[in-house]
Amino acid sequence: MTTLFEATPPFYLIVPIFVATFLFLIALKRRRPNLPPSPKALPVLGHLHLLGPLIHHSFRNFAARHGPLISLCLGSVPCIVASTPDLAQELLKTHELTFSARKHNAAIDHLTYKSAFAFAPYGPYWKFIKKLSQTELLGARTLNQFLPIRTSELRHFIRVLHDKSLSGKSVNVTQELVKLSNNIISQMMLSIRSSGVDSQADEARTLIKEVTQIFGEFNVSDFIWFCKNVDFQGYKKRFEDIHRRYDALLEKIIGDREELRRKKREQRAGEGGGKEEVKDFLDMMLDIYEDENSEMKLTRNHIKALVLDIFTAGTDTSASAIEWALAELMNNPVVLEKAREEISSVVGGHRLVDESDMKSLQYVQAIIKETLRLHPPIPMIARKSVQECDIRGYTIPKDTLLFVNIWAIARDPKVWANPLEFSPERFLEPANPTGAIDVKGQHFELLPFGSGRRGCPGISLAMQEMPTMLAAMLQCFDWKPCDRDGEEVKAVSMDERPGLTCPRANDLFCLPVSRLGSIEFLSG
Repeated sequence: MTTLFEATPPFYLIVPIFVATFLFLIALKRRRPNLPPSPKALPVLGHLHLLGPLIHHSFRNFAARHGPLISLCLGSVPCIVASTPDLAQELLKTHELTFSARKHNAAIDHLTYKSAFAFAPYGPYWKFIKKLSQTELLGARTLNQFLPIRTSELRHFIRVLHDKSLSGKSVNVTQELVKLSNNIISQMMLSIRSSGVDSQADEARTLIKEVTQIFGEFNVSDFIWFCKNVDFQGYKKRFEDIHRRYDALLEKIIGDREELRRKKREQRAGEGGGKEEVKDFLDMMLDIYEDENSEMKLTRNHIKALVLDIFTAGTDTSASAIEWALAELMNNPVVLEKAREEISSVVGGHRLVDESDMKSLQYVQAIIKETLRLHPPIPMIARKSVQECDIRGYTIPKDTLLFVNIWAIARDPKVWANPLEFSPERFLEPANPTGAIDVKGQHFELLPFGSGRRGCPGISLAMQEMPTMLAAMLQCFDWKPCDRDGEEVKAVSMDERPGLTCPRANDLFCLPVSRLGSIEFLSG
């Protein structure tokens, strides 16, 4: 039997082994980048075990213990998290091109045909769609053309609420706001609207809700490298089913539109020309798709991905922001009454507020900004590094995910006075340092629409329709919060639930009390 002593290597072998191990550890340490501070990690999982269901809350708690710039390893995915305005500016502006990519996962790649503008790499295709969005799809001229649609849908929304008010019924405000936003986007995009009887717009709204939900879910296969090809949660099966239904719906819509365009061309040719109609987004994209001389050749998958982009960006986000604003106002009746007084003084009592009034409704605008501060529709800006860079003495490797926690910045007492207080006045007082802050991406204390090249191209549309919708709701109704059964409650819960767009934890139910003398108020 071999003894322990006999198994021990001779002395002349121990020294080289020790030296080789020492040199290996030094080399390993030198190869390891100098990363920002980090909580203790576990093998394989990294820091995944430390995350709660609301990830932006977890990141805020990490920053409180480890500093404003931290490094994490979510499974096998390296990340950094920034939680101050100056870091946000350095990462999103000074190093904008370094962090110009977006994180992809299995659901995003499949559902967006690997062609989504929101997730496309910074390159010719992305630049072309960005230019198209700013000049055509979401440019001032196009938004003005669609003003009658937004006005009509708002009036219909108010009529529905008025009818329910007269019957004494409670309203699921969450659902009604999503319908309103979806109808506006559906008509601008595809010239369809919800009819309540299994329309294409209803089907699209259901699918977009499922897409938004699955984009915001955690999929273990996206973070643990050796689980990449294993569908533990049935996640792949779900997103493939959503994609199949979405693709079938868009193929039907696009095919019908192509046939209609063909018939209209034949009709115009027979009549020797004719008046051009206002084009929706689909017509604009089909024009490019059919143009052999277009700067960028679009495919059908590009069109489907762009439709999905705009639907997901423009439906739940706007509806959620207005819902949060109304919830805050019901919990802050003094602020609500001040807003209503401003609306009355500017608009009067004989017509419905409209978008042209917004430049004069400064307090309503401030309410929207304060809502976006406390409840940004997407709580963190996510980017991905395309090359290695140095940030404040730390080395950030290529392919590292960056999260800028704008939700945490909004609650930082070093940045905002009384940060948890809902106070629109902070944006109106000239002497207040926050008075001049806007939401356009140049003030890094407040970034609800992102910043720089990757900023949201729909900011103009959002900042036209959100204050108008909220002002109309305040002008036309008193709002009493209630539960699902219509029983009044004292205060509205401000809890969140997980998701891509950080919505309220539960649907908002209210009893609207009409302030309209008669429905003729909405005529004209």
